[in-house]
Amino acid sequence: MVGGFRKLIASWPVARQLTGDDRLGLSDAAKSAHTEALTPRTETADRVVGSICPYCAVGCGQLVYVRDHKVTQIEGDPASPVSRGRLCPKGAASEQLVNSASREYSVKYRRPHGLRWEALSLDQAMDMIADRVIATRNDTWEEMDDRQELTLKRTLGFAHLGGATLDNEENYLLKKLYTALGAIQIENQARI
Repeated sequence: MVGGFRKLIASWPVARQLTGDDRLGLSDAAKSAHTEALTPRTETADRVVGSICPYCAVGCGQLVYVRDHKVTQIEGDPASPVSRGRLCPKGAASEQLVNSASREYSVKYRRPHGLRWEALSLDQAMDMIADRVIATRNDTWEEMDDRQELTLKRTLGFAHLGGATLDNEENYLLKKLYTALGAIQIENQARI
């Protein structure tokens, strides 16, 4: 009984820390049979892919570890001049964004006054968006001002606000698209 109790106490990390050479609990005192058997997810990856965090405009570099075509871990990229291997809590948790059980894999649409969401194909959703943009442009087009003195050639029927994760080049292309469509309310949040 006493030997079993001593063995139990000796297996306790705090006891090993207080009685051994690892007083700060940074090495052997912090190890257990369970932690010794663990393998880092980064070591079991088939490949590592460089990426950029999707959350904000900072553009932190990420290393995405993939095994069997599934993301197993996402860490900061030390080679990134932007983040130098660091990620904020959102960026560090982005693996959950990819592998979440509640992640949607299809376009969801709820009809006006509808009570349920329905799945649409991407092609169908894109066609619906294009049809609505064209219809709105046609319905709200202003060729001339009210006094017929100034040529306007614009629409106030839609606007665009580019997201913070879009870079300057993407926002440049969006600006050209919406200008060509006649929109004048065009803004973005690009910072990189």
